[in-house]
Amino acid sequence: MRNVIEIKGLNYKYPNGVQALKDLNLSVKEGSKIGLIGPNGAGKTTFLLHLNGIISLDPTLTILGMQMKKKNVNSIRRQLGIVFQDPDDQLFSTTVFDDIAYGPLNMGLAKEEVIERTNKALSQVEMLKFSGHSPHHLSFGEKKRAAIATILSMEPEIMVLDEPSSNLDPKHRRQLIEILRSIDKTMIIASHDLEMIYELCDDTVLLNGGRIVTSGKTADILSNEELMLQNCLEVPLTLKYQ
Repeated sequence: MRNVIEIKGLNYKYPNGVQALKDLNLSVKEGSKIGLIGPNGAGKTTFLLHLNGIISLDPTLTILGMQMKKKNVNSIRRQLGIVFQDPDDQLFSTTVFDDIAYGPLNMGLAKEEVIERTNKALSQVEMLKFSGHSPHHLSFGEKKRAAIATILSMEPEIMVLDEPSSNLDPKHRRQLIEILRSIDKTMIIASHDLEMIYELCDDTVLLNGGRIVTSGKTADILSNEELMLQNCLEVPLTLKYQ
């Protein structure tokens, strides 16, 4: 199985001098779901925003065989979609349908294919009946699902999600988990929701202080109480009382 993401020695320093990422090395295999965990300030979001060149074009990253350079960045962004923590960062049109159709339209697709992709994406997140609604009138959980659909409509090979379950009530959190489970794509999911990471991700990367502390099987990492405590985390209850 091929590696769809390869990172060799990624470093990043913010303009204020803070070293946010330090010598990150990571390979992600096609079709895998990878959890990204760590305490606040670990560098998770900074790392995610490097994956499609939002923060910087760093040639230490190779996405789907394309080195992160100016000539490749548009192609990379078509194949690697990021779902931001705040869905309002991705929803800006007058209707939900228009928001979901925005990506395919900008890809220059024919009208019929745009409609087909948009309706398919809305169906995948159980939002088809909301297609004519204003995104600003949706509940927070509905906005989260619509934001995911804005990426699905572009049919990327890789999806990256930043705190997808944050601020959701139990019902909508469970609904979101089942939707993510059903999507057959390579995913990187950054979250403090370790129960969700345990459910969805076979492998996990633990980030702290901008460095990868460890990576490996999710159950092995999340059940290591000493490791978790050292990194300001807790063993999920599901694993703690097994």
